[in-house]
Amino acid sequence: MKEIEMIIRPEKLEDVKAILDEINCGGMTITTVMGCGTQKGNVNAVNEIKGFKTNINLLPKIRVNVVVEDKNVEPIILKVREKLATDHVGDGKIFIRNIEDSVRIRTGERGDKAL
Repeated sequence: MKEIEMIIRPEKLEDVKAILDEINCGGMTITTVMGCGTQKGNVNAVNEIKGFKTNINLLPKIRVNVVVEDKNVEPIILKVREKLATDHVGDGKIFIRNIEDSVRIRTGERGDKAL
């Protein structure tokens, strides 16, 4: 099993949900996050936080986390790149981690059966 974490543009969430539904992903966790990378965010806004002036260089993003069977990792990556890549900085990132085990709390099922 693998955990796939995707940091994406907010307007691309419905595309990712459609891809995961198409691959029969059992579930996902969505989080609203702020961040910057190569894009360096939007540095035009200046805020005052606790009396200190600071540039706000964080952009809104969505973090999508799914745990899937190993065989589904590459199809998800390929479809996400196909649908979300604009060739512009800020398209996002995908991180893949190994998952040792999973347990469905309700039934006690483990491993792939718990997904």
